[in-house]
Amino acid sequence: MAATRKKSKPFNIVVVGQDGRLQYEAALFAASLRHFDRGFKGRLIVAEPQPGPRWSNDPRMGSAAVRRLLEEELGAEIMPFESRHFGEAYPYGNKIEALRELPEGEPFIFFDSDTLITGALSALPFDFSRPAASMKREGTWPEVPLYGPGYAAIWKSLYDKFGLEFESTLDTSQPDEYWQRYLYFNAGWFFGPCGPSFGARFEEYALAIRDDAPDELACQELDPWLDQVVLPLVIHSFGGGRPGPELDGLDGDVTCHWRVLSLLYARESDHAVEALAEVAAPNKIKKVLKEYEPFKRLVFQNKGDKARALFDRENLPRKEQAIRNRLKRENLWMR
Repeated sequence: MAATRKKSKPFNIVVVGQDGRLQYEAALFAASLRHFDRGFKGRLIVAEPQPGPRWSNDPRMGSAAVRRLLEEELGAEIMPFESRHFGEAYPYGNKIEALRELPEGEPFIFFDSDTLITGALSALPFDFSRPAASMKREGTWPEVPLYGPGYAAIWKSLYDKFGLEFESTLDTSQPDEYWQRYLYFNAGWFFGPCGPSFGARFEEYALAIRDDAPDELACQELDPWLDQVVLPLVIHSFGGGRPGPELDGLDGDVTCHWRVLSLLYARESDHAVEALAEVAAPNKIKKVLKEYEPFKRLVFQNKGDKARALFDRENLPRKEQAIRNRLKRENLWMR
């Protein structure tokens, strides 16, 4: 008899929603989760930064229609959180500071709001005792200086700073001083056993590196990379690491981290494009998403189809910038 795949226990999902683009992305995320994963039993939490000294404008979701859709139609909980350390100066810090407000002791998955659920997420066999994060990344950090230090010295200095063992994080199938040898994630999704404890360590490490980085980071840029620099350290400190093949559906046929809506149409799978159309079709979803001009033009006025027709998914340009430039020339570049 074939072995059955073990499902993970119920967990909570958190995304960030705030004024502007992210509130509409959060609405689309929530709609896609409810459409494609009707078996999801956890809480869907939309974390909302609150006004305060670290924001020059009110960051809360400004669309009453989005709020109604999230809470009344899609069963999401809007969870306020205070921006104590990051805010407008480093909005990627939202994903760090929101975690402290999650339920204590309950497993969680964080997703960037520019993510589409395209399959049964809750059917994946997550092991929340072993945190992991997205491997859909490029070698964006560090930028190794001509005369050093190299990748190993830079990364080891960070593990040493927090008393963490380094050698077991290495992918020894990759050569020395090649970026993929070193633990590095895209922070578009990550999961762990407890939001507040994970968030507290994420915050501790992020502030320590931002405010007192090791000498080996003297030439390194931390904006916007700070969250992705810190995330491997946090995951390793909780006994986690690279995700196994059982989670290949993430960034695969179960989730799509699309990042920029024009890029979704240009390069993502037919499955993802069809899923977007299916999720956005109901009138209660459509009338809210149409408030945001890029969604209105690309999804509902068929500009997305025009963007898709410009590219062969089997032969895409090697560099994303070439895709961006072509979309801009055709007036189809919209976030």
